[in-house]
Amino acid sequence: MDYDTILQGKYPAKHHAKRVVEYIRSKVPNASGAIYLESRATKLLEDNDEPEPFRQRRFFYYLTGCELADSYVVHDMDLAKTTLFIPPVDPETVIWSGLPVSAEEALQKYDVDEVKYTTEVNAELVHLAGQKPKSTVFAIPHYVSEEVTFLGFDEKNFTILKEAIEVTRVVKDDYELAMMAKANAISSEGHQAVMEKVRHAKNERELEAVFLAHCISAGARHQAYHGIFAGGRAASTLHYVHNNAPLGGKQLLLLDAGCEWNCYASDITRTFPINGKFTPEARAIYDIVLKMQLECIAALRADVLWDEIHLLAHKIAIDGLLELGILKGDKEEILASRTSVAFFPHGLGHYLGMDTHDTGGNPNYADEDTLFRYLRVRGRLPAGSVVTVEPGIYFCNFIIEPFLKDEKHAKFIDAEVLEKYWDVGGVRIEDNLVITEAGAKNLTTAIKDPEHMEKIVSSG
Repeated sequence: MDYDTILQGKYPAKHHAKRVVEYIRSKVPNASGAIYLESRATKLLEDNDEPEPFRQRRFFYYLTGCELADSYVVHDMDLAKTTLFIPPVDPETVIWSGLPVSAEEALQKYDVDEVKYTTEVNAELVHLAGQKPKSTVFAIPHYVSEEVTFLGFDEKNFTILKEAIEVTRVVKDDYELAMMAKANAISSEGHQAVMEKVRHAKNERELEAVFLAHCISAGARHQAYHGIFAGGRAASTLHYVHNNAPLGGKQLLLLDAGCEWNCYASDITRTFPINGKFTPEARAIYDIVLKMQLECIAALRADVLWDEIHLLAHKIAIDGLLELGILKGDKEEILASRTSVAFFPHGLGHYLGMDTHDTGGNPNYADEDTLFRYLRVRGRLPAGSVVTVEPGIYFCNFIIEPFLKDEKHAKFIDAEVLEKYWDVGGVRIEDNLVITEAGAKNLTTAIKDPEHMEKIVSSG
């Protein structure tokens, strides 16, 4: 994808507004009036005069492409007109922060019809309310400032807008995919930078610094999530956050990290040998996980049932663990007993977009079936959605030991063979896939071939 050419245009905010209005009208026939959204407000750190780190509110960004704080947007549903309201010049702050974006500059930069200042928003809302009888303002509860009034509107709907944006965000347009491809390119290069440094690193935090430095130098100042730089057995903790342990004597580094590009996420995981050479046990597990991922990716296409792809991953994991002797018995009985959950306890992946765990997945964390309980996407995948495919096999004492004490599962696990694999810790491989009618397109370019990774690490 030539993402740089696509990104020379404007973020398609008005197209997003059109889709949101269509969704609202599919649920509220003949809906008329205005959509109202706010950006994140500037907020100071507790007991401090410095601002908190700013993260733009995604609902607002989806309809504006605007990264500014303390701003509002009003979309006239009947005229398909979007008006952005940005903060006016405050002479008291210019000396400290410089001049803010002007209305003229904002109109050139963002895909909106008009730009005004936030001091005018209430007057604009009153004007819109008076244009048509029985008009409704659609907003999101708790996302409306106290000073904003909806005077004149016959109805105030606080139920459908959030749902409408969450659903429409699932299917991406070309511009959104270009931003995610850009984020993936930077993050993939960052993963290779870590591979090149890992052999000489003494502590996980050194590698986190390498990745962050690469992303920032490439223009991606924000991470999509707190990265995981887990050495050895720490990789068996799915969302390991410490990133500060020594690396000496450990087999693998599990690196799960991805930057954002203008509010759009990448989410990539690679697992590779710290010293440049997989141990036999680590390589055996890596090969199983790679097969899980490649076969699941090959099975993707529009309208596929994600539950079935997740089930496929478990079947491949069971076959592989049986071959190694970690599991024993009949593979159908092992699957039916859900014993493989001891080694692959999480879902195969999730939607990706402006959030790492993006909206629209409809998970069921109360599912009594442990195989599917932590699956973040349930149902069929539409063309244009982006999903992560991130199978893994882990050797976590806390998770596995209860299985060893339960005869229902213990009869399928060879504890003596298992003993050789604890130090592998965990292996996960994760790519970002765009669902198409014919299959899937991989946005992730980070190297995952085991021999290639060994060469990169060894030459570092």
